Amino acid sequence: MFSIEASNLAYRFGNGQPVLNNVTLQVPQGAVYGFLGPNGAGKTTTLKLILGLIRKQQGMVKVLGKDFSQNRIDILNKVGSLIESPSVYAHLSATDNLKVFQNVYKVPQSRIAAVLDIVGLGSTGNKKAGQFSLGMKQRLAIAIALLHNPSLLILDEPTNGLDPNGIVEIREILRRLNQDQGITVLISSHLLSEIDKVATHIGLIHRGALLFEGTMSELKAKRANNAAVIYKTSHTDKVAEIFTSRGISFEKNDGSVKVAFRQKEVTAQLTRMLVGRY
Repeated sequence: MFSIEASNLAYRFGNGQPVLNNVTLQVPQGAVYGFLGPNGAGKTTTLKLILGLIRKQQGMVKVLGKDFSQNRIDILNKVGSLIESPSVYAHLSATDNLKVFQNVYKVPQSRIAAVLDIVGLGSTGNKKAGQFSLGMKQRLAIAIALLHNPSLLILDEPTNGLDPNGIVEIREILRRLNQDQGITVLISSHLLSEIDKVATHIGLIHRGALLFEGTMSELKAKRANNAAVIYKTSHTDKVAEIFTSRGISFEKNDGSVKVAFRQKEVTAQLTRMLVGRY
């Protein structure tokens, strides 16, 4: 079963500029799905379409097995989200911030202490949120998203702007939520190094198009199969002769010779040999 199924999502700004081009993605139930792409790739727009924050122009969205357009309220009662920057009341403490949303979600008072403990803010006392660091504000926003005990959590760049310690804290929170509580997590980021540490599945988006979707192991295998070394040289014919004599397949272009990457030791040996000769 998939917690999110989006098919053929397309979106254009008012001036006609395309943002998304037939994006189709599937987030498996119980996964930590890393939605990866550079700034401006269409990540936030995709998440906003999934959550109904902007009007869908084309395509279909199913969340938790239901058509979003026909079951909006029921779905949102089971989804927690943080889109773009955290929105908290600066003049209120963490507890008082959560009390505001407690009245909205109609959850018991005990839930406030529980989610503050989950995100590591249980000891902040009466300290105002305006005095929090960015990392603490991000964790408070995640606590708000968790208040109604959702089965799906959608986070847009939650580590953006954080220092290394803050990034590690958010990563560990997400890992615990997924492994200990079974919450499906969709997290967007532009940092593969961070997504690699927490995600079980990944979707790669670039210029509004989804380039890859699958497990992290599938992505690593694909990267390994497609890896290559390109030697820039003015002696392409001579380099090609050496590779031919060694039974190495290559592609020769104007000013370069491309070979499949094997092992680092083999590549280093070939590079040393070519440098020594030319």
